[in-house]
Amino acid sequence: MDQGGNRILRGDNLKALKKMESGSADLIYVDPPFNTGRQQKRPQMKTIRDENGDRIGFGGRRYRTEMVAGSRAGAGYKDCFDDFTGFLRPRMEEAYRVLSATGSLFFHIDYREVHYCKVMLDEIFGRECFQNEIIWAYDYGARSKKKWPAKHDNILWYTRDPERYTFNLDACDRIPYMAPGLVGEEKAARGKTPTDVWWHTIVSPTGKEKTGYATQKPLGVLERIVKVHSNPGETVLDFFAGSGTTGEAAAKHDRRFVLVDESKEAIQVMRRRLKRFL
Repeated sequence: MDQGGNRILRGDNLKALKKMESGSADLIYVDPPFNTGRQQKRPQMKTIRDENGDRIGFGGRRYRTEMVAGSRAGAGYKDCFDDFTGFLRPRMEEAYRVLSATGSLFFHIDYREVHYCKVMLDEIFGRECFQNEIIWAYDYGARSKKKWPAKHDNILWYTRDPERYTFNLDACDRIPYMAPGLVGEEKAARGKTPTDVWWHTIVSPTGKEKTGYATQKPLGVLERIVKVHSNPGETVLDFFAGSGTTGEAAAKHDRRFVLVDESKEAIQVMRRRLKRFL
């Protein structure tokens, strides 16, 4: 599917990357499988008014949640690899080739594999091109009673060049001060730019943003990356595209997108979600 410069490609992402022109992507974001060892899935839920329900909404009204018929498995994938970095390395080597001279790569992973992935990316991009480890922190879901609950993901930021790269901090959204009384009314009203710890809620299982695709990432996180690390008219690439959040963030801010995924379900989700941009 290819209209207006935006593309959704179904197939093996390594084969797709090998066909792309060197230096053709100004920003790459990837959210590969996390090698959790389990099937990733997201059931679809709905809420119904019920005075004896398990949820409380606006005005104290009570609701119950129900599984949507036929959606127990949801759109998902098997997340298990015998050699995870061996799977990723050729794809990240191609990503390095495809990235423009002033471009950035954002690699989204979790605590299980981040250390191994950083060593791999240091070897491909060079340690001098590592700029930040961003912690996306959230506070939702079950809490373990055997260890500290894992409530963050890791996003590694690499650039093609250690000194020349796009970083439009003025375009970034601003967040509230934790102690507004200490900075004065003017600063408190303006807010502050984020640090390398990004507090942002996950996609609500019952919210309007949800697509039903497993491991969908929130639009707000991708919009921040797109606005700060690319310019209008540039090309944003995601070759583990999943639900297409990267494409929506790019299109909303006048960037072109190229999305690649081999999952039939992912392609269907993206076509529905992004049809107004295609």
